[in-house]
Amino acid sequence: MSRVYNFSAGPSCLPEEVLKECAAEMLDYKGTGQSVMEMSHRSKAYKPIIENAEALVRKLMNVPDNYKVLFLQGGGSTQFAMVAQNLGIHTGKAAYIKTGVWAKKAAAEAAHLGIKVDTIASSEDKNFSYIPKVEKISGDYDYAYICFNNTIMGTHYEYIPDTGNIPLVADISSCILSEPLDVSKFGLLFAGAQKNLAPAGVTLVIIREDLITETPREGTPTMMMYKTHADAESMYNTPPCYTIYVMGKVLEWIEKTGGVEAMHKRNLEKANLFYNYLDSSDVYHATAEKGSRSLMNIPFLTKETDADKAKVINDKFVKEAAEAGLVNLAGHRLVGGMRASIYNAMTIDGVKALIAFMDKFAKENF
Repeated sequence: MSRVYNFSAGPSCLPEEVLKECAAEMLDYKGTGQSVMEMSHRSKAYKPIIENAEALVRKLMNVPDNYKVLFLQGGGSTQFAMVAQNLGIHTGKAAYIKTGVWAKKAAAEAAHLGIKVDTIASSEDKNFSYIPKVEKISGDYDYAYICFNNTIMGTHYEYIPDTGNIPLVADISSCILSEPLDVSKFGLLFAGAQKNLAPAGVTLVIIREDLITETPREGTPTMMMYKTHADAESMYNTPPCYTIYVMGKVLEWIEKTGGVEAMHKRNLEKANLFYNYLDSSDVYHATAEKGSRSLMNIPFLTKETDADKAKVINDKFVKEAAEAGLVNLAGHRLVGGMRASIYNAMTIDGVKALIAFMDKFAKENF
């Protein structure tokens, strides 16, 4: 079977070049006679792998020297708790901007752990179809929290809130390395790997060193302390070795193809092509408002407004698209319709193929 175009929101498609390299090294990594899957994380063979991954993160994201780069486990959802436990230690208050499911879950987890959560803005009034404009955040908050790109709703921040001395925390799971980002404007960034970095299994955390404390909130388990992992260089326990190895390959691919600036240019080309098609169509339309649109995740609906008929047509669209080699296009239940996730590894040819299918489907069904 030939390769399909995979529009999954995550785990997502990986660069074919990376997959081929991993396949070639599966049984014998650089003459070691073993797979990285089998390799001890304490071995001489593995050490350069994790060191290379960190060095490339620092280079590609221009990470300042006073930040630690950590490779953790538990996905972005575990970071909802770790952020609250490690940063919410002075006033016990935090500011959250709710722009979708993941920001809501993060706020709920912080509240569950005893943080006084202030929702300073929300776009829930329009089913999270836009990003509220909050250019400045002030107050006696231990930190401020945003989800920079909202995978489900297809929205994205086109600005970075000014938080002054308040550490700004951002979930960048679904947009990391898709565009340039000034790390110095944040106290902490985190990203689950399974969108733009690697298979699921590792979570990248970039944290300013002054936020790594020996005294997080009372009752914080050892494994939930950033200091535990920073002191042990992400080796306190066995890290997700193979996923970090694949991440290194993906980072090398990004560097080889022009770095983050070039990646952003290609992502703009793909997203603009698709949004322009949606905006000019009399059958399909994007759900996210202009000025808040994601380059990575694009939910869209047809013009069918009757709920029962819409479900039938959506199911038919997804089924026939899959038969045409365009897979994982079903929209999230909170938005409906369809969703095309066009992460870094998705090619412009994939987007063009989707548009061609949509044209054909529209002519046959509307």
